[in-house]
Amino acid sequence: MSQIKYKIFVFLACFCSLIFAQQVVSEDKDMLALTIRSHIKKATLDSERGNYYNAKDNLDKALEIAKKIDDKVNQGVLHTKIAKVQFLMNEKDQANSSLYEAIKIQRENDDFANLAISYNIKGVIYSTEEKYKSALDYFNSAKGLFEQEDLEQYISEVTLNEAKAYIAQKRYEEAKDQLEKTIIIATKHNQNRRLSSALIQSGKISCTLNDKDLALSQTEDGLAIAKEFNLLENINEAYMVLSTIYETKKDYKNSLIYIKKHLHLSDSILNVKRENIASGTSVQTISNYKDAKNAQLKAQIDEVSAESTFTRITTILSIALITILSLLTLSLYKNNNIRLNTNTMLHKKNDELIIAKEKAELASKTKANFLSTVTHELRTPLYAVTGLTNMLLDEDPKEHQIPHLKSLKFSGDYLLTFINDILQINKIEANKVELDPENFNLKHKLENVISALSNSAKDQDTTIHLDYEKGLPETFIGDQLKISQILINLLGNAIKFTKGGDIWVRTYKVDQNGDLYNLRFEIEDNGIGITKEKQNHMFESFSQGSVQINRKYGGTGLGLSIVKGLIQILKGKIYLKSELGKGTTFFFEIPLEYDKDALKPEVQEVKKSNKMEELDLSKVKILIVEDNKINQMITKKILNKMGLYCDVVENGEDAVEIVKTTKYDVVLMDIHMPGISGLEATKIIRTFDKELTIFALTAVTLEDKMQEFGEAGFDDIISKPFKQEDFETKLYAALSGEKIVSSFFS
Repeated sequence: MSQIKYKIFVFLACFCSLIFAQQVVSEDKDMLALTIRSHIKKATLDSERGNYYNAKDNLDKALEIAKKIDDKVNQGVLHTKIAKVQFLMNEKDQANSSLYEAIKIQRENDDFANLAISYNIKGVIYSTEEKYKSALDYFNSAKGLFEQEDLEQYISEVTLNEAKAYIAQKRYEEAKDQLEKTIIIATKHNQNRRLSSALIQSGKISCTLNDKDLALSQTEDGLAIAKEFNLLENINEAYMVLSTIYETKKDYKNSLIYIKKHLHLSDSILNVKRENIASGTSVQTISNYKDAKNAQLKAQIDEVSAESTFTRITTILSIALITILSLLTLSLYKNNNIRLNTNTMLHKKNDELIIAKEKAELASKTKANFLSTVTHELRTPLYAVTGLTNMLLDEDPKEHQIPHLKSLKFSGDYLLTFINDILQINKIEANKVELDPENFNLKHKLENVISALSNSAKDQDTTIHLDYEKGLPETFIGDQLKISQILINLLGNAIKFTKGGDIWVRTYKVDQNGDLYNLRFEIEDNGIGITKEKQNHMFESFSQGSVQINRKYGGTGLGLSIVKGLIQILKGKIYLKSELGKGTTFFFEIPLEYDKDALKPEVQEVKKSNKMEELDLSKVKILIVEDNKINQMITKKILNKMGLYCDVVENGEDAVEIVKTTKYDVVLMDIHMPGISGLEATKIIRTFDKELTIFALTAVTLEDKMQEFGEAGFDDIISKPFKQEDFETKLYAALSGEKIVSSFFS
């Protein structure tokens, strides 16, 4: 029993010691954090008085403490403040180095507010170097971050700096816009220094634009605020602007009065700075050191002039040694400056590259959103075109109308293919295409693709041959859908450009590592071939052999670009060889894992039948939710033709109400409607009916929307314009009670 008590006592003692130790560490950190704040406060006061060396000394001490306690946020803040002081001390290279460190830390910590402050200072440095384009880029980035963080009070300083940059470039109208924003924000937040400066800068612009009365009024307002709050720099600038205004008004007496005030105040400010600024180490220090040493040596030489020759030689060697050391010191100083300048340039270029990268990412995101919107807007009317065309073809048209309707159907199908190709390219470029590996029979896949395209080949009087390497396994694990897309594109391309010839499809092993096979596929034709000049550009978007080939053979010019993107996703490579008039061979290699445990599937004859005929459709009720009148008519006619009864409502609110009172088997829900959207309507319906089958009938097909549809409660998506066979397959699954294989998880 006593041993147990002893163990409990030891445990409690250790636990209390640990708690006490943690408390001590926490208190130490709190004390050090207070010390950092104290140093920052002292530095701020020193900086306002113009005593920049003392300010920097306090900031350096605070930075050392922040590094000691691993306070990343304060490290970023202190690097920014040090950079500002260095800039005021006219040490631009050192200021750029400090800003580089600040920006790096602030980006790593997502400290966007302080990152914006760093960007603003960077812009000011660029302005002083007359690199106004870079300066305005940084000011714009700073404004964006302040707006993002809802820090309106900081924006006035950025807009004031932007205005000064525009004034320097004589872009007065843009400067006026920024000054107006500065005045509004500064007034709102009682920022007297910025308000005074903005009014004085406005006066300067008005004077330049020859509106002298307005210039005088604005400058005097700015001067009054500066005097009230003892803002010496602003007062001094106002005196200079007033002198210029009176000079343009030919009031030379007042012009002289204000220029004298300006000169007098400038001298006073300069004297204050001279008193407060301690002298820094420079090349002059080294020069003074050398002069003192040389004088000392000369005195020694005079004193020992009577000594022996040995002493004289020793003295001369000493002089030579000190001279060499002095030269080495100077050389090291210069090399250090060169290295500092090089580092500054590298930091600058790195910042520019980061900003360019951010712009490129924004442009890419904008392009993806634009394509998504445009695609939806194109697919919606295309639904009407293809739907009405199919209806007219099924309604026994007159003989002379059939060619026109078939041409219209061909144009609609071509436009749909083009839109789908653009979507595919957009998804590949946005890295939104994911792999879906599964077990499949590669040889059967090749045979099926060739069979599907055999009619197109016969139309061209062309024969397709398959050569599958003897002994090569047939069952693999991979993304068979993407492999099918690649083969269909390449084989379709070969058929298009080969008339009265042959096409060979070959598959063989390049190398093997265990169960991982590296396979090569060849699609060879003896068609028209490709010129040497065009071969290097064949995998670029919208690239074909020539304008004449485009006109003669058609096509979007996107197929090979899609093929290359899909092969890269599969971690493969593609290349070609071709000779004009003799044909083309495309080679692509991809890694596939052999599935030795897979059973060979039995080949069954597929019997085509209309599954919908197996169901009793007389009591089936379908609700169409669609705001477009033409689309309502098309969808309703398609369903009526299939023997299905349907109701139509025009918006999400009516859909929710009618589902509450009427039992439906399936709801076809449009997404974009006035009032509440199809997504919101579905979410509401799912609160009281979990079993009802709801399909999203929409033109939206991007994968980033699929997850949103799934979360809202849709069972699947039917894309507009749709193929009737696909439509019937999904409806049959819903009506017969089969499990729906959702697009959201495929």
